[in-house]
Amino acid sequence: MIKCNIFWFRRDLRLNDNHGLYRALQSDLPVIPLFIFDREILGRLDNPGDPRITFIYDEISRLKQELESLGSSLLVLYGRPSEVFEEILSKYPINAIYTNHDYEPYAVWRDEAVHQILRERNISFFSFKDQVIFEKNDVIKDDGTPYTVFTPYSRKWKVLFRQSALPQYPSEKLQEFFFKTLPLEMPTLDRIGFNRSNYTFTERLVDELLISNYDKTRDFPYLEGTSRLGLHLRFGTISIRFLAGTAARLNEVYLSELVWREFYMMILWHFPYAAKGAFKPAYDRIPWKNDERQFQTWCDGNTGYPIVDAGMRELNHSGYMHNRLRMITASFLTKHLLIDWRWGEAYFEKKLLDFELASNNGGWQWAAGTGCDATPYFRVFNPDLQAQKYDPDNIYIRKWVPEFKDKTYPPRMVDHAQARINAISIYQNAIRK
Repeated sequence: MIKCNIFWFRRDLRLNDNHGLYRALQSDLPVIPLFIFDREILGRLDNPGDPRITFIYDEISRLKQELESLGSSLLVLYGRPSEVFEEILSKYPINAIYTNHDYEPYAVWRDEAVHQILRERNISFFSFKDQVIFEKNDVIKDDGTPYTVFTPYSRKWKVLFRQSALPQYPSEKLQEFFFKTLPLEMPTLDRIGFNRSNYTFTERLVDELLISNYDKTRDFPYLEGTSRLGLHLRFGTISIRFLAGTAARLNEVYLSELVWREFYMMILWHFPYAAKGAFKPAYDRIPWKNDERQFQTWCDGNTGYPIVDAGMRELNHSGYMHNRLRMITASFLTKHLLIDWRWGEAYFEKKLLDFELASNNGGWQWAAGTGCDATPYFRVFNPDLQAQKYDPDNIYIRKWVPEFKDKTYPPRMVDHAQARINAISIYQNAIRK
């Protein structure tokens, strides 16, 4: 068998505009496309019907069919990546592994473990920037240190973005270089420990009219005013370069949302401790109440605040929550109930189809006031004012909390005014110690 290279799909489940795949297909050797259902990641999921696994499984099946139409296939395996590569290397004469960067703490550790196996066999490991426009030290201050405030980061990001053309990686034009002889079977959902979900997933369609009006519609949860492409960005079924280019042409506010995503990725890269603790360590001293009964009431959407409950019920039912509601519900949990932001972060991690560690962590720390923010602890959202401003006719609330004016609707867990006073006092005392 002739030598070949491997392209390892991870958060880039597409054949077009794929940087690492493009580089692999430019090599002088045929390319084996590979996807690994990672036992380490799947083992952390406690819901056998987790809809994200169905989404990934269907996208992998789609990729496999596309590759088979080109006379190749997709090698799909299940296990721990280091063990899977040991098995692959015993079967195929591999020259090099190609993939795209992944920046989360587990991914960094996983890639180093695989790289070590390859080094011992003198096999090259090439990784490329693909899921972001700018990474790591691409956008830093003039003194070489990372930004910790969004506004100046965003300003610098946009300057750099407009100074250079988006790179082009037309991997779809090099498909004749795929390895031809591969096994056709792939492990079933049951084999990897999951059941098929009946969730409805959004399509990877970029609605240019919606993006053009994004700044006018994005804050109103009763409108179809957001792109719902977070799931596709998370798993790379759409190209960030294509989406950023579209946003730059159509709507500056939408582009800024993409910059927020990269800002939080950069924060977690430079300050990995923030994945488990407060970005501002003084806020780890907050004496959270952590009432389990109140936490469950929040999870179930029975707080007595209709806008909060609507957001939580939408999340529980659909795996999606409008971004305005993510801020409102997170603020309520951390400020009104004084429950540790990490509890809410973990709940969103379980439920959100578009869960992305950096964005979820950054959003929760923003709401809790523990993250990168100049005015943290005294920002306490008033749920009633938020509802009046962003759902004035109760359209969104009626959809998810139809009983909100009935006697059956639960009384409010806490009084907003008193909860706000308590939160500010507790925060002040904690960070001044």
